[in-house]
Amino acid sequence: MHIGLTYDLRQEYLAAGFSEDETAEFDRPDTVDSIAAALEQLGHTTDRIGHARQLVLRLAKGDAWDLVFNIAEGLEGIAREAQIPAILEVYGIACTFSDPLVMALTLHKGLTKTVVAAGGVPTPRFAVVEAATDLQQINLPFPLFAKPVAEGTGKGVSPASKAKDRAALQAVCEQLLTQYQQPVLVETYLPGREFTVGITGTGAAAVALGTVEIVLLESAEADAYSYINKERCEELVEYRLVHAARDEQVREAEAVALAAWRILGCRDAGRVDLRCDAAGRPSFMEVNPLAGLHPEHSDLPILAKKVGLPYVDLIQRIVESAAPRVEEARRSKARRFRPATP
Repeated sequence: MHIGLTYDLRQEYLAAGFSEDETAEFDRPDTVDSIAAALEQLGHTTDRIGHARQLVLRLAKGDAWDLVFNIAEGLEGIAREAQIPAILEVYGIACTFSDPLVMALTLHKGLTKTVVAAGGVPTPRFAVVEAATDLQQINLPFPLFAKPVAEGTGKGVSPASKAKDRAALQAVCEQLLTQYQQPVLVETYLPGREFTVGITGTGAAAVALGTVEIVLLESAEADAYSYINKERCEELVEYRLVHAARDEQVREAEAVALAAWRILGCRDAGRVDLRCDAAGRPSFMEVNPLAGLHPEHSDLPILAKKVGLPYVDLIQRIVESAAPRVEEARRSKARRFRPATP
């Protein structure tokens, strides 16, 4: 296949004057290099497109691809991860990972938790704070945990996120509301083990690739897989491979993760993050349907490597999961442009 690559390069946005925090989710050139090399090793040709506006320019010129391998996070708006899938949908071009509806939903942690809870998936009790006055209506037991409702890569998560009383909650929520200009998710703090479950596949074909336990080392920021802990993960975090076959909590975590993945309609590959409550029961925290793919630094490739799945094979699984949509796009385009019968 001829596969286009869409992505946001952090260095481009930094050069344009955006901050380290604003660009925290964006990719390094070697991530794009690694994906392109894997695709070419699998026999595909690649075309580096870039970010959403560059995609629009290429489409306006009449360029097309069999499939777009999309890792672009987007810059503006809570639905920013849905922008490239939505643009491609207009043109009938298939892309990897979830569709615009799912991408828009899952970046909003509060709406995501509402949907999975309605589907019977365990998740901590929560509230969404739109303004500081909303804090008066929160009736959840402390400690509570606060983070921006629509950020990834640990943005806005720090030791201050764990609020032990109402004054601390007020302070952290006001700071996050001001800094990120978006609502704040406040949820019951879970004190138990933290897992990230890697998933490949779509719908009934989705499987748990494996699970790592996030173990914060003594030098790490306490109580949370924070932005600092993620940025300096090599020195602050141990990613401990754990096995469902011999650990009941892991087995339950993988079942919860797969249930959430299927309820939300996520596709191809990604991660589900969970924590255990005081009784050891795993609960859904959030999903990442557009997981980082740096071969050495990102959680999903780290997990794949730990379970013996080479990076090129992970990329192959993603493409194979998306392949039926490529065929459907071709059939749909053929129907739309079929000459009228005289």
